[in-house]
Amino acid sequence: MYPYGTPTLLPAQGFDPVKDAHDLRKAMKGFGTDEDKLIEIICRRNNEQRQEIQRQYKTHFGKDLIEDIKSETSGNFQKLLVGLLRPIVDYYCAELNDAMAGLGTDEEVLIEILCTLSNVEIHTIKNQYLRLYGAHLESELKSETSGNFKRLLTSLCAAARDESGRVDPNKAKEDARELLKAGELRVGTDESMFNMILCQRNYQQLKFIFQEYESVTGHSLEKALKKEFSGDIMEGLIAIYKCVTNKAEYFASRLHKSMAGIGTNDKQLIRVIITRCEIDLADIKGAFERLYGKSLKSWIKGDTSGHYKHALYALVGEQRSS
Repeated sequence: MYPYGTPTLLPAQGFDPVKDAHDLRKAMKGFGTDEDKLIEIICRRNNEQRQEIQRQYKTHFGKDLIEDIKSETSGNFQKLLVGLLRPIVDYYCAELNDAMAGLGTDEEVLIEILCTLSNVEIHTIKNQYLRLYGAHLESELKSETSGNFKRLLTSLCAAARDESGRVDPNKAKEDARELLKAGELRVGTDESMFNMILCQRNYQQLKFIFQEYESVTGHSLEKALKKEFSGDIMEGLIAIYKCVTNKAEYFASRLHKSMAGIGTNDKQLIRVIITRCEIDLADIKGAFERLYGKSLKSWIKGDTSGHYKHALYALVGEQRSS
């Protein structure tokens, strides 16, 4: 969806969806499944090509490719392939819906999606969400969250950020002063000012505002956010801050968090790989190594195994050395 970044997954050259559909059918027919063939096709085509393969599969075999994949695979390997086969907008909608379904809400997912996408992407997701789930994304978000965090998500969901790219250094000075007055210079915090500025100003202007804030106070706005806020609202505002200053580093930190410590948050790992591989995953890989001193591949190798691991390798543009 984004023109600014280096993807790890590019459209396949000499693409033949009919051949791919037949090869996939062959890989799943009869006894056993040729998982390597599934990886070779599904993980080395872009989303648009995967949609075309599914149409051909249905046309030629009268069967649904996702249903066949579900019956032939399991676990995280299955989740990854099924996620890849969904149109990307449907995938985002499903992730948001899952984050709010059942008991409790996975606020991190709401932050990761709503704090990082452009207006047109959020509008597209909102329209499709209504079609898929018969509910308005905004009202779902409102019923699942509360307080400052609810207001932040409502602002982001409105998708009315200025995207002109115009910068006004004087206005930046003014906004930096407003943020100071709303936070560090008063008792308590006026969160509405932070909400307004971080949700409305364009990214280029926000860069100016953050620099201005730093030159006035001697520390980053991120540090101030950590001091003035806590919990979900803090995480949300910091996510916006990081997306403005260095988006690749933000997603590198999401990948790191999914694998750090005991166990792996596979849902998170899969989501970041699926949503960024056609946009800027090469940049994220670079940021990951810079921040954590080891390659993303080595972390994936340590945290995953089998076909799932090899499928992730393909998506992050790594060879199956081991």
